[in-house]
Amino acid sequence: MQQFQYDNKITRAFGMASFIWGVVGMLVGIIIAFQLIYPELNFGPWLTFGRLRPLHTNAVIFAFVGNGLFMGVYYSIQRLLKARMWSDRLSWIHFWGWQFVILCAAYTLPMGLTTSSEYAELIWPIDLLITLVWVVFGVNMFGTILTRREQHLYVAIWFYIATWVTVAVLHIVRSLEMPVTFTQSYPLFTGVQDALVQWWYGHNAVAFFLTTPYLGMMYYFLPKAANRPVYSYRLSIIHFWALIFIYIWAGPHHLLYSSLPDWVQSLGTVFSVMLIAPSWGGMLNGLLTLRGAWDRVRQDPVLKFMVVAVTAYGMATFEGPLLSVKAVNAISHFTDWTIAHVHVGALGWNGFLTFSALYWLWPRMYRTKLYSVKLANMHFWIGTLGIVVYAIPLYWAGWTQALMWKEFTPDGLLAWGNFLDTVKQILPMYALRVVGGSLYFVGVLIGVYNLAKTAQQGSFLANEDAEAPARDKRPVPVMAGESWHRWIESRPMQMLLWSTVAISVGGVIQILPMVFVDSQVPKISTVKPYTPLELTGRDIYIKEGCVGCHSQQIRPFRSETERYGEYSKSGEYVYDRPFLWGSKRTGPDLWREGGKYPDSWHYNHMIDPTTMSPGSIMPAYPHLATQIMDLDDLPAKISALRKLGVPYPQETETNAIAMARKQADDVAASLAKQSVKDDQINDKELVAIIAYLQRLGTDIKISNTADKNK
Repeated sequence: MQQFQYDNKITRAFGMASFIWGVVGMLVGIIIAFQLIYPELNFGPWLTFGRLRPLHTNAVIFAFVGNGLFMGVYYSIQRLLKARMWSDRLSWIHFWGWQFVILCAAYTLPMGLTTSSEYAELIWPIDLLITLVWVVFGVNMFGTILTRREQHLYVAIWFYIATWVTVAVLHIVRSLEMPVTFTQSYPLFTGVQDALVQWWYGHNAVAFFLTTPYLGMMYYFLPKAANRPVYSYRLSIIHFWALIFIYIWAGPHHLLYSSLPDWVQSLGTVFSVMLIAPSWGGMLNGLLTLRGAWDRVRQDPVLKFMVVAVTAYGMATFEGPLLSVKAVNAISHFTDWTIAHVHVGALGWNGFLTFSALYWLWPRMYRTKLYSVKLANMHFWIGTLGIVVYAIPLYWAGWTQALMWKEFTPDGLLAWGNFLDTVKQILPMYALRVVGGSLYFVGVLIGVYNLAKTAQQGSFLANEDAEAPARDKRPVPVMAGESWHRWIESRPMQMLLWSTVAISVGGVIQILPMVFVDSQVPKISTVKPYTPLELTGRDIYIKEGCVGCHSQQIRPFRSETERYGEYSKSGEYVYDRPFLWGSKRTGPDLWREGGKYPDSWHYNHMIDPTTMSPGSIMPAYPHLATQIMDLDDLPAKISALRKLGVPYPQETETNAIAMARKQADDVAASLAKQSVKDDQINDKELVAIIAYLQRLGTDIKISNTADKNK
């Protein structure tokens, strides 16, 4: 027998970071929920909804859940492998590096420094830092696996291996970009290709950052808490391999009825529907592990949290394939139904499993009992009620939006021609969302207090004594009648290799033809690159987070073409880096915005939206009329875009600033003719964003339908 010690300090550090950042991220979520009801709570320019929303999503995903998964991995992997982490130094480099990434995000996102790509908003220097930290984590994890004392790898380790390699692949491909300045870059992919790569990344970031590592934690902590073995070893094998192979194909279901070619959309739908089988296999494996332990579930808050977490995983993984069916997606997409779906998974699956692990770990690491079982039960019931009160009104809001958007009168006209009518209708549901989110947040505060008091009354065990026999490093032969999987379980590098193959197939088949086969995106001769001023306006649009509320993708439905104009063509986006199709319509689609309204309408709408749209919940942007637009980087932007294939004439760099100022003067003159009294407007950011909005969707002939809705 060999004596060694488990490192609990790194587990505690990630656990503390998880609940601290959880409080921060959820508080920001409550703030932006209030902003949707009371737009006057948008304090520009740094604290508007458009800038805070990505801060909320990044804080919850990468700070709260990220630290939670690292907590679970560092605790369980040592005990499953019967070994201390390979390097204490690498453990702490990983910890502090990850916290530094989070702090960088907390600074840059409110400053408007963003790529606008959902769940990948962080600018390129932070992307490089994430890569380095992830490599450190991988080296430490695989170093521990290779020096383990336990011969076979338990199912949780399979999921940790797949998580590490898949997140690495996703992050690298999504971060392929050309830096322009220290804070800005352009993706290598453009338009439709960029949309496909983004949702290949975005969907699988949910799959392999929010799901697979938490499944590994489920397979470790749930049997431990229930003191029962996993229900089915065979089911865990099917669950693992089917999940990681199928999941990677499903990204295009975020782009159904868009300008993406039909064959890619269909692949996304087919594999999304298939995904329900392995997902529910994992859910059932978790719940059936509790057979015979239901009396303990009623008494133990840890098991209560776990049961609801696994059930929420099952609900979310049933609803995901449902929303991927085209007939359902035609209704749900761009509505709050999607927001409800996401939060069932985030609050129920990730949130509750994180707190169940924290409640299980803290008494053991502090060698004491949980401070208050009553408070833990209170946290559970308040949190569960919060999820219900949060989700149901948003489902209601989503169905309301879809029905109102698609409703026609007997005369064949849109019943709700003014988009704002639908917004006003769902404001009570938004108010109920605040109530649900606040209840969940109160539960979190109770949980944090309970954990702090548990730590206060106990004595922390930093290094936990353990012993195990040395591992026999000779290859393990496959015995007669033994599963082939027993062979691969003792060979981690083969597990890594075959996991990499399984997660790569779908991405290669979907992405490579879109990138290298020109016929996938038919060219339109009238589509031209953005002018320097329009390009500046587009960057301001991205900085302000407008894509969080406005789509730029008109689907081929009568209700949409009647409301917005001609449906979107893939060839219209060939110069869009990044793509800005959006995933939620809190405001109307803007792809045919160009020429609908005079420049003065846009000016007044940005200064105070309610003057043009009474009852609007859009934030006001008066700072755009006072902030001077930055044109110094225009030559570098034009040069970078030309290198990426945008056909700007050679002299454009030299003349870019002058061209932008000339167009800005023209817009300012137009505003003056329309009775806008602002003599200093010609060098302000508002002029640039007006130029950009007036360009949108004007490169092709718009049908007469759009003219009816001006």
